[in-house]
Amino acid sequence: MTDLIFHHYPSSPFSEKIRLVLGYKKLAWKSVIIPAIMPKPDVLALTGGYRKTPILQIGSDVYCDSALICDVLEHLQPEPTLYPAQHKGLARVLAQWADSTLFWAAMAYNLQPRGVAAMFQGVAPEAAKAFGADRAAMSAGMTRLRPADATAAYKSYLRRLANMLESQDFLLGAAPCVADFAAYHPLWFTRSRVPLLADILDATPALLAWMDRMAAIGHGAMEKYSATEAIAVSAASAAAVSVDETFFQDEHGIAFGSRVSVAAENFGQETTEGELLAATRTRYTLRRLDPRAGTVRVHFPRIGYVLKAVLPA
Repeated sequence: MTDLIFHHYPSSPFSEKIRLVLGYKKLAWKSVIIPAIMPKPDVLALTGGYRKTPILQIGSDVYCDSALICDVLEHLQPEPTLYPAQHKGLARVLAQWADSTLFWAAMAYNLQPRGVAAMFQGVAPEAAKAFGADRAAMSAGMTRLRPADATAAYKSYLRRLANMLESQDFLLGAAPCVADFAAYHPLWFTRSRVPLLADILDATPALLAWMDRMAAIGHGAMEKYSATEAIAVSAASAAAVSVDETFFQDEHGIAFGSRVSVAAENFGQETTEGELLAATRTRYTLRRLDPRAGTVRVHFPRIGYVLKAVLPA
């Protein structure tokens, strides 16, 4: 198997989700640390516009969004599974809820003024201001919970998760599944990045014990790697790809080979443009050419992303 190159930064919650999945599947991976805020020239060389964290690179294939990355890792290493047969649909639905509703409630709680002050204690004021401006730009147009409303919602969600753990070690049984990894990372941020706010977890001791079990999974075998090396791998790996129309699912009336753009539905709506190489039941693939990274195939999940035709200028 070609090396797994994971682009992330230490405090990124969605990166922690995937780091644990890599550990759970006992996979070796190369770690490229990327900036938390823009500019991200090395990331954009690979993605063409998408700037959210993390991304997974395998040769000249670049996978965006942690939900899709989970699917890719499951395909590469099916055991232990993220999608238990008896709960496959439930696990996916619960993970989607955790990555969206739970995540945004948790982050609105975590990033209340006290939390932000703790995160940036000892850091130059300019850094905190730059982080705030970056996230404000990414969330333009979104409806965000106020801290008081987020606190109430977060407490309810924590109790509901704890209820699921009353008679089992993980959310859907004796082993973790994709739902556990998705539910864990917002809580991990509370516990590890804003510990002065982590007392919200104390009312759910079963959840704390579950968090300890999740943390014990670890991150697998990691090797440090540079962005320059990763981009060179992409440039050296580009190969001709034949289009297989067998699994083409057309919901937009856009033909193969068309110039298209893909962007997230809400948070971080920067677009990636390229040639539509595939549109399967679950993902889109765009082919694009970059001066540094060569011919790159950028993959996005269908759910949560918008595909549009790019009209000629």
